[in-house]
Amino acid sequence: MNEVLLEFRDFGFQYHAQSEPTLHNIDLSVKKGEKILIAGPSGCGKSTLAHCINGLIPFSYRGSMTGSLQLNGRETKDLSLFEIAKTVGTVLQDSDGQFIGLTVAEDIAFALENDCIADPNLHERVKKAAALVGMEEHLAHAPADLSGGQKQRVALAGILVNEVELLLFDEPLANLDPAAGKAAIDQIDRMHKQTGAAVIIIEHRLEDALYRDVDRIVLMGEGRILADLSPDQLLSTDLLSKSGIREPLYLTALRYAGVEITPEKRPASIRSLQLSEEDRGRVRTWMRENSPRPARDPARTLLEARNIRFAYANGHEALKDVSVSVSEGELLAIVGTNGAGKSTFAKVICGFETQQDGELRFADVGDWQTLSIKERADYVGYVMQNPNQMISQTMIFDEVAMGLRTRGVPEEEIRPRVEEVLKVCGLFPFRNWPISALSYGQKKRVTIASILVLNPKMILLDEPTAGQDYRHYTEIMEFLRRLGNSGVTVAMITHDMHLMLEYADRSVVFSDGKVICTDTSAGILTNPDVVRAASLKETSLYDLAILCGIEDARGFAQRFIDYEREVFRP
Repeated sequence: MNEVLLEFRDFGFQYHAQSEPTLHNIDLSVKKGEKILIAGPSGCGKSTLAHCINGLIPFSYRGSMTGSLQLNGRETKDLSLFEIAKTVGTVLQDSDGQFIGLTVAEDIAFALENDCIADPNLHERVKKAAALVGMEEHLAHAPADLSGGQKQRVALAGILVNEVELLLFDEPLANLDPAAGKAAIDQIDRMHKQTGAAVIIIEHRLEDALYRDVDRIVLMGEGRILADLSPDQLLSTDLLSKSGIREPLYLTALRYAGVEITPEKRPASIRSLQLSEEDRGRVRTWMRENSPRPARDPARTLLEARNIRFAYANGHEALKDVSVSVSEGELLAIVGTNGAGKSTFAKVICGFETQQDGELRFADVGDWQTLSIKERADYVGYVMQNPNQMISQTMIFDEVAMGLRTRGVPEEEIRPRVEEVLKVCGLFPFRNWPISALSYGQKKRVTIASILVLNPKMILLDEPTAGQDYRHYTEIMEFLRRLGNSGVTVAMITHDMHLMLEYADRSVVFSDGKVICTDTSAGILTNPDVVRAASLKETSLYDLAILCGIEDARGFAQRFIDYEREVFRP
């Protein structure tokens, strides 16, 4: 257990295409069987560190290395990529980019077949790897037909079949709904215990990643390691907030109530949290002293869907008698499990799909069905979940400017509009970069910018904050909130319960093609029946309220939201 598997010593790396190093003086060791979480804002060097671990640096990304990086006592620069892959298995953020085979079985078997060694037990090894991740019943399925969580498990099986010593997960929660995210962290924890392999998780969503215990959290910033501490130690400091990382909501609520966070209170998880009666009393007092915010006056209805039904050509009924109204200036969250009908509903609104029954009406237009896709795009902008499906230009500036150019906007007006929205989305320094040089999260911001620049009356965003760190997440959401205050309507399809709680005026919950609940976010995420039916995740504010003896958990969650908005987002 104490044997070192991976060790960085005064390690640095600089890409050939960049003028400054990306990693500086990295000292980090990972022991066999250890489980580590690496956190940090976008651009801090997490992905570069991962590429050094799995061999993509130097074999795919060229640059200069300094210091030492050893894997099982050997310098990685002296190993082949093949040798590194025998020890380190990587599950990518975008599982679709990892598939090779036409079926699940073929994809899992690829690593064995790629060895070019006849293995009489190949089929049994594939079945064993599939069983480890609960995919033994899907071996004949095509990867494209699987859900996001299932794809991730297949990718994991594809590396487990090689019996690697280190499992590396690059943002495993980025594209999963809350229930699937919990299942993914459970799965990683089981694999860690069953295989004995060391595990490194790179993740923005710290509270969700800590659903199961880790040994250490490594916090990075500007290419350096800022902290290497146990979860209880790190969460007792202010290093996360200083680094632009969102700490767990229950800890933020405790700080608002004046409760001191110390390692002895075991703050790494709401399940392990130890509070004194004095601490719990402070939380109850804080709730009493903070009055609920008065409800907003209802605004004019912008979009109304009545009894929408839609079925795909294969007979799958994706929308069943869906009725939803959206008000002007509202910030609406659309939530529910993968496959519940959320994205299909957005496509029907935009005209990408046409409902078989029901009616859509839009203010100042009337019957929405009379408008073509192009005409609807003048009123409603749609940002897809996968940025690669939207991008068509080579350069960032040209991608964001394309919509204005196709509408005939003069070039002298285009530049200031594009530059302003690039600043808002944190992309201005990269305005002359090729899109291919960006991370997945940065590409996401490019697609949001390309819609925001058109000034639509309503924006539909599918997972707007996927892959974003807390700083960029906040910048984008604060911009969307200001749009709402100026009358622009924002509807977000999201799996991010923090986003839903902090920003949405109202939430609509989909399950199995139906709308099962419309309520405030606090009301939904403190309702166990709705949470269970829609594969959501109860907010830790609910658990904290129960722990502190507060019966009105919904009211406590709402007080927290109102307090944050009034004090920090006036």
